[in-house]
Parts: sequence; structure tokens; C-alpha cells
Amino acid sequence: MEDAAAPNSGSEFKPGPRRGKSIEECQDMIHRSFRNPIVKFLMEQMDKSGCRVGDNFIKAVVCTGPVAGGYTKGRGITVCSNYLTIQDEVNQVVIHELIHAYDECRAKNLDWTNCAHHACSEIRAGHLSGDCHFKRELLRGFIKLRGHEQECIKRRVLKSLRGNPYCSEVAAKDAMEAVWDTCYNDTKPFDRAP
Repeated sequence: MEDAAAPNSGSEFKPGPRRGKSIEECQDMIHRSFRNPIVKFLMEQMDKSGCRVGDNFIKAVVCTGPVAGGYTKGRGITVCSNYLTIQDEVNQVVIHELIHAYDECRAKNLDWTNCAHHACSEIRAGHLSGDCHFKRELLRGFIKLRGHEQECIKRRVLKSLRGNPYCSEVAAKDAMEAVWDTCYNDTKPFDRAP
């Protein structure tokens, strides 16, 4: 993100009772996430693409809105300590946001103010991070046996795009539909969706 008015890609979060860790506890969890095979792989791919993930690229912060984290161009990834309690949640946020960072790295011209660009990265992050696996959806209270993953991704993409001041509700939906097939099927840097 280039300035404060530009959109920030953020991970959707459904607040629950008694949430949160201290910044220090969350930062420790972030460091533990670096041992996760998918996190390691994404960081290696970023490095191979010429975008090294430095020591301060992923930071624990206290967030004001009910989001789990976000990626901001030029600043890195934030993980919302006050909304996360377990290692799996931190891993999930780090993976999701690393996919946005990877997209930014490989595209070079990714424009977060462009609804189609933003939608594409959200589709990819939702699909490749496992955000919409059946178990996670069940824990969120969404119960559907067939088609749950694509419905979940679409719901989460639209929610993220609602936070983009450059995308109206109609523009967000149109952009998502226009790029869906291309972006959903783009599994780079993975051979297939993990």
C-alpha cells in the first residue's frame, strides 16, 4: 500500500469470546510459523523472485477492527495479536498475507486500487492458504457439504473488497466474477493448491 488512503488487503476474522494475545506472545507465534512448511516455501519463493522477507516484514500489532491481519505494500505484513489466540490462526494469517506479498512481488504492477487486481489476489489467497477448508468453515458456523470452498472464497473476497474505498459493491462483484477463473486456477508458486 502506498499511502494511508490506499486499500489494505486484510484477512477476514470472526470475533469470538475472550480473544487475543499480547504483542510479544503473538510475535513468538509468528516466529514459530516460520517452521510451517507452507510458510517456509512461500518465503523461499519470495526470495527466489527477488523479494527478500526481512526480519521486520511480519509484525504483531494491536488492531482496531475485527481483522486477523493484513498486507501493506512497502510495509509488510501485520498480524493482529488482539484477535488471535492459537498458533494455527497465526499460521493461517501469515500464509494468506504471504500470498498477497508474493503476488505483489511477481506482478510488480499490482495496483490495490484496481478492483480486479485486488480481487485476484484475494481469490488466490483464499484458495491457496486453506482459509476455506471445510473444517475452518464449520468452525465459523457455515455448514455446507458441496461447493463450500468457492462460496467461502467469494464471500471473503467481497468482504475484503468492501474495505477498498476504490471499489463499490457492484464494481467488487463484477471484478471478482471477471477474474475468477483465471485467478482461481493460478496456483503459483505451488504446482497445485495445497
